[in-house]
Amino acid sequence: MRAIFFSLFISVQFFSCQQTVEKQKLFELKSAEETGIDFINEVKETKEFNIHTYRNFYNGGGVAVGDINNDGLPDIYFTSNQHENKLYLNKGNFQFEDITSTAGVGGKKEWSTGVVMADINDDGFLDIYVCNSGGLEGQNKENEVFINNGDLTFSEKGKVLNLDNIGYTTHAAFFDYDQDGDLDCYILNNSFKDPSKIELYKSMRDQPDEAGGDRLMRNDNGIFTDASAEAGIYSSEIGFGLGVAIGDLNQDNLPDIYISNDFWERDYLYLNNGDGTFNEDLTNRINYTSVSSMGADIADINGDGFPEIFTTDMLAGDNYRIKSMVNFDPFHLEDLKYRANYHYQMIQNCLHLNDGDANFQEIALLSGVAATDWSWGALLFDFQNDGTKDIFVANGINKDIMSGDFRDFMSSSDIQKELATSPETFDFAALSEQIPSNPLKNVAYLNQGNLKFSNATDSLGLGTPSFSNGSVYADLDNDGDLDLVVNNVNMPSFVYQNNAETLYKNNYLKVSFKGPKGNSKGLGAKVTIKTPTSMQVMENYMNRGFESSIEPSLIFGLGKESINELKVVWPDGKSQKLTNVQINQTLELDYSQANESIIPKNEAPAKPWFTDITKETIRGNATHLENRYNDFDQEILLTNMLSTEGPRLIVGDANSDGLDDFILLGAKDDPDKLFLQSKDGSFKPGNSKAFLNDKAFESTCGSFLDYDMDGDLDVLIGAGGNQTNVEKINFIVRLYTNDGKGNFTVSPSKIPPAIGNFSTLEVSDYDKDGDPDFFLGARTVPGNYGLGPKSFLFRNDAGTWTDVATDDLGNIGMVTDAIWEDCDQDGDMDLIVVGEWMGIHIFRNNGGIISMSETIPNSTGWWTRIESQDLDGDGDMDFILGNWGENSKFKASTTNPLSLYVNDFDDNGKSEAILNWTAPLDTQSFPFASKMDITMQMPSLKRKNLKYDQFGRMKYQELFETDKVNKAKAFKAENLNTGILWNDGGKFTFKALPVEAQVSPVFGIIAKDFNKDGNIDIWLGGNFYGLKPQVGRHDASKGVLLKGTGNHGFEAVSTKESGISITGQVRDALSFGGKIFIARNNASMVVFE
Repeated sequence: MRAIFFSLFISVQFFSCQQTVEKQKLFELKSAEETGIDFINEVKETKEFNIHTYRNFYNGGGVAVGDINNDGLPDIYFTSNQHENKLYLNKGNFQFEDITSTAGVGGKKEWSTGVVMADINDDGFLDIYVCNSGGLEGQNKENEVFINNGDLTFSEKGKVLNLDNIGYTTHAAFFDYDQDGDLDCYILNNSFKDPSKIELYKSMRDQPDEAGGDRLMRNDNGIFTDASAEAGIYSSEIGFGLGVAIGDLNQDNLPDIYISNDFWERDYLYLNNGDGTFNEDLTNRINYTSVSSMGADIADINGDGFPEIFTTDMLAGDNYRIKSMVNFDPFHLEDLKYRANYHYQMIQNCLHLNDGDANFQEIALLSGVAATDWSWGALLFDFQNDGTKDIFVANGINKDIMSGDFRDFMSSSDIQKELATSPETFDFAALSEQIPSNPLKNVAYLNQGNLKFSNATDSLGLGTPSFSNGSVYADLDNDGDLDLVVNNVNMPSFVYQNNAETLYKNNYLKVSFKGPKGNSKGLGAKVTIKTPTSMQVMENYMNRGFESSIEPSLIFGLGKESINELKVVWPDGKSQKLTNVQINQTLELDYSQANESIIPKNEAPAKPWFTDITKETIRGNATHLENRYNDFDQEILLTNMLSTEGPRLIVGDANSDGLDDFILLGAKDDPDKLFLQSKDGSFKPGNSKAFLNDKAFESTCGSFLDYDMDGDLDVLIGAGGNQTNVEKINFIVRLYTNDGKGNFTVSPSKIPPAIGNFSTLEVSDYDKDGDPDFFLGARTVPGNYGLGPKSFLFRNDAGTWTDVATDDLGNIGMVTDAIWEDCDQDGDMDLIVVGEWMGIHIFRNNGGIISMSETIPNSTGWWTRIESQDLDGDGDMDFILGNWGENSKFKASTTNPLSLYVNDFDDNGKSEAILNWTAPLDTQSFPFASKMDITMQMPSLKRKNLKYDQFGRMKYQELFETDKVNKAKAFKAENLNTGILWNDGGKFTFKALPVEAQVSPVFGIIAKDFNKDGNIDIWLGGNFYGLKPQVGRHDASKGVLLKGTGNHGFEAVSTKESGISITGQVRDALSFGGKIFIARNNASMVVFE
């Protein structure tokens, strides 16, 4: 009995302790009463001054942290838009004192925005630079510089230092860009210009704006000089700067600059040339940016030593706010912007993954960090001191100015009439009362490794709804973990204490800097630490998030590990290496102890796996030219174009010389091109006259085959495309017979009796009668996405084609690819077919009869390609399958699949396809289409007079009549991963390939032992541009090489190591003659060896 009581007592005590631990959050919100910080950025609209007359009215203020009196405790400065700025002195133990008045730093200008603390005059004390945007008329907006007198008082010296810029300044950054030893200043301005009046067809980027525009101010003996023009900095009126981040992006030990711009203008990426100038090179290194890029931060999120770039935007994470708040441009407008020299943009946060050479892949959707709603500050820091960078995003805007219902209200005839007739007396403040106001949770993501993050906002204690803008992290209580401070609009600021020290007890190292003359705080110093299992690299720059700055020090979380080695590299290249560094302490790095020698240049890279040999291999024009056609004009509900899925490659010995040749298939009005191989391995154009005569066809698939059994290879080419304005004759299969020398003649009397939009043509003598048969897979019914097209299995009966496809095969669905292979090792060829909204279907060959054998369980997906190879050397063939990947808004699983419902919902004689998805913050699915798109496709829905608020809450079943819903044809997709179907003696198991294979849709697959180590490797190519802006371009792949490691394992090889780093949309890839041939949509072929 006593033992039972003791056991019960222990259990109760353990449960009680467990409950206590679970109740304590990582971040604990401290009250104003506890901290003494009572700051509120209060803004109030008036009839004259409001969100309608001043577009940045609710952009909020910033926050800076830094030790202004060198007592070892970071102090806090908040900016206010309509009231006095505030400085709080840290007294220790989370106690702060408002010393604004005695310090003289409240500010005398109007509408303060960003703030940064830096030792501008190099006296060892942090000064405060305050950015201002002025009043309604732009008056009284000079930036202010509060020079620290060393006695907790400051003197304003903006004009003296020539830093009193008069633009609409958002933020500023201090760093030594010209490597002369002192701190220079980048001033980030937001254009005076009304963005609605920007003429998209004019490029104004190179036209300086004398009153506004960004400025790079060089420090010339303590006085700052405008060096923007000579340094290569854009200062135009179309720069709507909202974020500035500094970091060494290309590993040359020079500070580079990333600028976030709002509206149409793209972001800027300035790479430092090392001679006082910059090369703005974003369009060559980043495929697209956020539309309304706001806060920005630079840090290494995957531990490879190369810093990533993270920017925020305004994409909501739930269906309701997406439907009611977000306005996506139509495809044709996006195309117009691009043609007017505006870069591609997406409404989403962007996480740009650095490949080591400052070339980036955008992976926010794959990582799960793309949608955080109306987001401002972005902070990359280690919440738990576990050694990985997590992400905090400050969210919210005081008025939902993008509300669809409010936009409709504003465009009503009554409002527009009053605005037109009485603009001077119009009461905008009263109008603002009509705008919804919904505080939002800030968002916190925990780094899960493998490029993935999980939303842990509530569990971390950061889920209080707010209107947050500027934010910073700092170790306010010197316990070794990073606390959090947030500036809010019209509500108290947030001060969060980080409890990682007590909750996790992880190790850490805090690093401070004693810099050289001119740079007392060591800005720009780069610190690398190595532990037994990992590496971390951090740089000492202060600009973080939105309008905010951190203190000039670093904290490395270590988990349970120790430090093997620490290395610091100072801005001038001097370095110091330390070993056996004590953990859980503050380590001061002193410039005077650094080595005199400049750090050695990077060693020459190892020879890559592949070399680009295109120039010496292709002796002619091997370029695919896509015809211009907008699929969305005819089928508004499509998410992706169906007319840009070429070109494919056909390989065979066309001229009977024993060497493989190839045909590059063409788009409509782009003829197919024959290339003949020479003995030296190069390829030159062959006789393509027959193909030129048939250039009206869109060639989508094909194969060499000896149709007439005369010993040479003839060609079958299938046509397709999604154009609805072409004749049916353009959708036939063509047969070209060969004279044996590579001269082809079309044979219209011998063509198979098939019309359709075909995607794959796979040849095999499956019935073993000595002549070639083929499977012809159909992609879609043009103009009627979702309706089942007719596929064919043509048996060759002495030159006559007979369709012998069973119903299962002929009506299998929207086929994208197929392959003949002996799956069960019974000596005959079986057929595996994949497609969109289809499973992986295996048709067994039983004595020349092809019939459905099995569908791999839970395999429905958006499959794109299939290739075979014995990957594990067990004697049977495995299959590599290309799919849509994970770097997309669309996610699928067996428990939460994507769905598609097809019916003539509006009785207009044409089917509609309703795609349903689950948004990141939702637990149930909704139609993906926007209100505008679905009512344009089905105007009858306008009779319901749906408000955006209503539409955002409606499920598919609520949009249409019950009878239409019940009779709709239903499809689902459970798996979007590219992966391998492992064959174990005829039993199949699917396994996804590593995350690097999921960055983009895959259309090119090659499996081969490239490095001759006995393991099969895999190369994947992909990307897809023809997507609605609501979906976004999928272009993160530069080609992915996966090294086989044995035991069904694969690991990614960097593009630098592989040697293959290509842009564009790969549509096919083949390997023959020891080379890799890659075909791209609307681009030239490339060849690697």
